Amino acid sequence: MASPIEELRRRRARILQMGGPERVRRQHEAGKLTARERLDLLLDPGSFHELDMFVTHRAREFGMDKVEAPADGVVTGYGTIDGRLVFVFSQDFTVLGGSLGEAHAAKICKIMDLALKNGAPVIGLNDSGGARIQEGVASLGGYAEIFLRNTLASGVIPQISAIMGPCAGGAVYSPAITDFIIMVRGTSYMFVTGPQVVKAVTREEVTFEELGGAEVHAEKSGVAHFIAEDDVHCLQLIRQLLSYLPQNYMEDPPVIEPTDDPMRMDPILNEIVPEDPARPYDMKEIVRRVVDNGEFLEVHERFAPNLIVGFARLHGRPVGIVAQQPQVLAGVLDINASVKGARFVRFCDCFNIPLITFVDVPGFMPGTQQEHAGIIRHGAKLLFAYCEATVPKITVITRKAYGGAYDVMSSKHIRGDINLAWPTAEIAVMGPEGAIDIIFRKELQEAEDPEGLKAKLVKEYRDQFANPYVAASRGYLDDIIEPQETRPRLISALEMLQQKRDTNPRKKHGNIPL
Repeated sequence: MASPIEELRRRRARILQMGGPERVRRQHEAGKLTARERLDLLLDPGSFHELDMFVTHRAREFGMDKVEAPADGVVTGYGTIDGRLVFVFSQDFTVLGGSLGEAHAAKICKIMDLALKNGAPVIGLNDSGGARIQEGVASLGGYAEIFLRNTLASGVIPQISAIMGPCAGGAVYSPAITDFIIMVRGTSYMFVTGPQVVKAVTREEVTFEELGGAEVHAEKSGVAHFIAEDDVHCLQLIRQLLSYLPQNYMEDPPVIEPTDDPMRMDPILNEIVPEDPARPYDMKEIVRRVVDNGEFLEVHERFAPNLIVGFARLHGRPVGIVAQQPQVLAGVLDINASVKGARFVRFCDCFNIPLITFVDVPGFMPGTQQEHAGIIRHGAKLLFAYCEATVPKITVITRKAYGGAYDVMSSKHIRGDINLAWPTAEIAVMGPEGAIDIIFRKELQEAEDPEGLKAKLVKEYRDQFANPYVAASRGYLDDIIEPQETRPRLISALEMLQQKRDTNPRKKHGNIPL
């Protein structure tokens, strides 16, 4: 008879085999790591402590009384990333397809509860066939328990979801509530209803990849914030992302020892904005030249690329960057860009990450498609987010800041703390050509040389209004700076704002225009 210690070792060894060698082999052949291999790569070596290893299902119907399910198809516990505590769950596709049943859900809920109590991030590695049909409504109840915890944890601790296999049906709504979603190219997909149901209901034939693959959700739906090339890249992205984030809403983001000169000037910035206001330039180049060591982790890179959002550091301090991209749709704010920006601004505000906004915006996208799809409602989300944010907010206007979009992009009027402009800035109700067409409509209609008159009036308008000096004279800008000074001026402003305290009126919560 085996001793108690030998029995413990035997049981542990069996659980560590997961679904068995054949299913592990199939997982590898599909280009995926196992649940436990993923945790080994994600966490600091030797830091993982598993919880609920011996938990398994209690179902008896549909032959489940004869089904062995090691760890019930999900590995849960805690460990560290760069020495900082995190709570993790990793679904095991080799055990019942990683399907979620009552016990599986209870394990996830336990570590989420612990994460909230301890103020540490939750990371979910999703690879599941969905609800465990044999357990019926108990599996649906399990999902709802997780959704509730996702919602209660929102804004309290960072939540990151990696989609590393299938994620379908109700399962998609847990990642959707979390802060960031990373999908793996070619091996992951997300959708509410699968291709078979789509075909039956709409007669549309579509593949898994076309319906809910990583490319679709990164470029079209905006569901995915990052695309990883494989499992290893996905786990590296999670570690990189966490390096910018605090443990919880009560902490500041982690400061690292700076290796880039805080007083560094960059003369190339003085030449980067073209003289022709209609010519584009790459705003990402400005961002990279200003931030520490040119390192910028872009979020939602493929979705609404007319707006850039992401994380960087200034003198070792994490900051959130929001910037127009003049190379795409002239940097105009449309529905997707507004929603993308609003979500990012609110995340940074939740977790005490200062916001740096680079502005070159000609306005909101015109047209019936945008109006009928609700550009007013969606554009108001970005406005609401900036107005509500109480973190340090520093704005640099590089070129155009027209109309309501000027107000929205962290202007002084909506509690921008430090608002700077380059000499190339143009701050006006609208562009010179449009303004002249309205103001001098009658004169242009009656002129012998309307084109010549318009050119003259446009130049006069540009000289008088399309510059930063009128706004600066009213105190709407704190200073007009040489572009090469941008990095030291931002760092100085950040240091000044370290102890900033701002509050919103007491309330249950606001009613953002969803």
